Amino acid sequence: MAHILIVDDEPSVASSLQLLLERTGYQTAWAADGRAALELLKSRNFDLVLLDVNLGDPLLDGLAVCRAIRALPGYTPVIMLTVRDGTTDKVIGLEVGADDYITKPYDERELLARIRAAFRMVAAARAGATTTLLVVDRWLTIDPQRRRVLRDGVEVMLTPREFDLLVYLASHAGQAFGREMLLDQVWGWDVAVDTRTVDRHIAELRRKLEPDPSNPRYILTVRGVGYAFREW
Repeated sequence: MAHILIVDDEPSVASSLQLLLERTGYQTAWAADGRAALELLKSRNFDLVLLDVNLGDPLLDGLAVCRAIRALPGYTPVIMLTVRDGTTDKVIGLEVGADDYITKPYDERELLARIRAAFRMVAAARAGATTTLLVVDRWLTIDPQRRRVLRDGVEVMLTPREFDLLVYLASHAGQAFGREMLLDQVWGWDVAVDTRTVDRHIAELRRKLEPDPSNPRYILTVRGVGYAFREW
């Protein structure tokens, strides 16, 4: 039975969500603010987080909580709930690590469908993930099973999406991918995410991993196509 954490500062909203989810067969817990949510996530295992963007604490809103969740060990899917429905807000939510984004008021059937889709995505990723240690050279080692990257023997902290993008490219070394293809294969959402999202993630990977980000050794730009990880 999947265990879902609801993070919302409105008790009536949280109560109706708990009723819906428990009637469907899920276990639930509720946190009224970001601090309580992070404490729960550090002490208990959850299968998914339903996270309201507009929490009461302006210093720890839903976006900040999502970033903090992505810094925790393991991977917990996050669906953001908000009254905002602009494309920019959705892009920001997805870029801080959310797996999906749904606006209020939402249709209950759509919410449940998105929850099931998030579970399927995680299951598929785990089933298809490579477990092969990728030792590119003495400078860079990628461990997909433990989700660790070592640069010159020192672990580098990547966001989950940065890591997934790196593993996908490195697992297909020498093959060039367009931005749309990378969005489809790594993000996997049927939403209008700007392809510049890929460029920003590539820039961050280069900043964190390359000896000289301005002259990349590993993550190469292929003119007219997109990006490729160099063959080794």
